[in-house]
Amino acid sequence: MTAAPSPDCAPQPLAGLRVVEFTHMVMGPTCGMVLADLGAEVIKVEPVDGEGTRRLLGAGAGFFPMFNRNKKSIGVDLRKTEGAEVARRLAASADVVAENFKPGALVKYGLDYASLSAVNDRLIYVSHKGFLPGPYEHRTALDEVVQMMGGLAYMTGRPGDPLRAGTSVNDIMGGLFGAIGALGALIQRGVTGRGMEVQSALYENNVFLMGQHMLQYAMTGQHPRPMPARDNPWAVYDVFTVQDGEQIFLAAVSDAQWETFCDALGFPDLKADPALRTNNDRVRARPQLLATLRERLASRTAAELAAIFERAGLPFAPIRRPEDLLDDPHLRATGGLADVELPDGPDAGRKVKTTLFPITLAGQRLPVRLQPPRFGAHTRELLAGLGYDAAQIDDFKTRAVVA
Repeated sequence: MTAAPSPDCAPQPLAGLRVVEFTHMVMGPTCGMVLADLGAEVIKVEPVDGEGTRRLLGAGAGFFPMFNRNKKSIGVDLRKTEGAEVARRLAASADVVAENFKPGALVKYGLDYASLSAVNDRLIYVSHKGFLPGPYEHRTALDEVVQMMGGLAYMTGRPGDPLRAGTSVNDIMGGLFGAIGALGALIQRGVTGRGMEVQSALYENNVFLMGQHMLQYAMTGQHPRPMPARDNPWAVYDVFTVQDGEQIFLAAVSDAQWETFCDALGFPDLKADPALRTNNDRVRARPQLLATLRERLASRTAAELAAIFERAGLPFAPIRRPEDLLDDPHLRATGGLADVELPDGPDAGRKVKTTLFPITLAGQRLPVRLQPPRFGAHTRELLAGLGYDAAQIDDFKTRAVVA
């Protein structure tokens, strides 16, 4: 079993880099999390009552602890003159500034790219928006909004029933693209000595995901059908309901896999049937073939089928819920899960498992070096680093300029 990496041995390629983020919800914080996981010092500037995701319930309860590990927290009231000055001094100390507010929202505080780059031309400024500049740029975007208008909900749901994907796919990927842009800009800065603005947007992210289906239409003239109703290129590529109502995904996507499938499950008659000899033959016979397979597999257990397919090297997958992944033996053995302490609410301090960034560097997973921060946990440390003395910091706190 591979031991989980420790903060002392895992690579930190961005160590020494300072990132200041003015972000909320998922998209912007994801960008900051990626840079933080890679070793950067990431400072999260929050409103004086804390970022709103700290208080979300239901499906939003995991947002803050998931996307804000390895960061420091400072509370600043940008609406106050001294607060905006604190934020500008923080930004002036940064290599990268990240934000995900509406277009123009930070101009009045002097925290837009034009204002900050005039002071520091080495600054890399990552803006996360709903839309890149253009006719839609002032619309309010959410992940669900761009999934609906960008074709993803159409492709995910059944015909006539558009359905958003089951996670914040565009928010998360928009943050990833922002981080990729920042890394590219950092390399360019190493050559030219100058920073630049990077923009990432939910809508364009979603359209990028739809590119394969757009090209499918351009090349074939055929409208792509929603995934549940698509013309499947493989006959055996489906979810089967088996004993006790359990479900399992099974597949055989080549002629060789079909023969192995029949041998492993004891179906010599299907293997010998000339009407099922090639993949295209099986696709043409798919409705009847699936009906036959469903009948024959109904008495098998999901565990039995999984064991058969594992031995035979065939594609399969149990149908699992998110909570099942907390006990996944592969994730546990490879260090894919790590403990974090909840920073807020009645469970503050309780340890739970979180997922790590899904890469290795030099064979190591990138660990949790800093717990998701308690609100304002680093305010004094950061202000002192900017040159404020203890009396000034106390005064700011008394007047709620900072928290």
